Amino acid sequence: MDGRKVLLLTGASRGIGHATVKRFAREGWRIITCSRQPFPEQCPWGGGREDHIQLDLGDPNATIQAIDEIKSRLGGKLHALVNNAGISPKGPGGARLNSIDTDLRTWGQVFHVNFFASIVLARGLKDELSAAKGAVVNVTSIAGSRVHPFAGAAYSTSKAALKALTREMAHDFGPMGVRVNAIAPGEIETSILSPGTEKIVETLPLRRLGQPREVADVIWFLCSDASSYVTGTEIEVNAGQHV
Repeated sequence: MDGRKVLLLTGASRGIGHATVKRFAREGWRIITCSRQPFPEQCPWGGGREDHIQLDLGDPNATIQAIDEIKSRLGGKLHALVNNAGISPKGPGGARLNSIDTDLRTWGQVFHVNFFASIVLARGLKDELSAAKGAVVNVTSIAGSRVHPFAGAAYSTSKAALKALTREMAHDFGPMGVRVNAIAPGEIETSILSPGTEKIVETLPLRRLGQPREVADVIWFLCSDASSYVTGTEIEVNAGQHV
């Protein structure tokens, strides 16, 4: 039996997810990834191809059915679950989708990926998380606490709901020895950024974009023994954008 600690990460193919894979791989963890994309050839890591599950988290039935496949790969223990997958649909020409213009089906798809998948996976794998005294990290957003110029209404409200879910999960999973926290990234240099972000950067106390590895380091902290008494909290990773 492989003695390494195991991370299950959603949305692994780019940006923060890609940086998180590299951070945990550096620590010698085994990493199981889930995303809509096939195993990304441009983001290889040791053993990654065998431990990649192609899964559309926007399909609730597929997500529920994937639990059994994930369990079969875990061997009874899951040390960390990082719910990083997120979608932020745009209107024509990249326009922001507000609460009036967003189609109901789009609301549903966004909430399935950004919100429901997090609790479906955690609940489905609670025995494995408990056996490892593991940690869950939900990736929320600066957009969860204010109207953002680019992030749409469905994305923003799904992230606000995920913050509240983090509190509920910390309460419910705590007696099993499982910690549940969130991180709220601000303007991180990834492909999800919209044109015009540089105007926001000018207003940030640190006056610069964040790097995906800077977010991955905070995720690592929340999954490591360095945060063994931390649960139910959300850490802002945003250069002071929230102040």
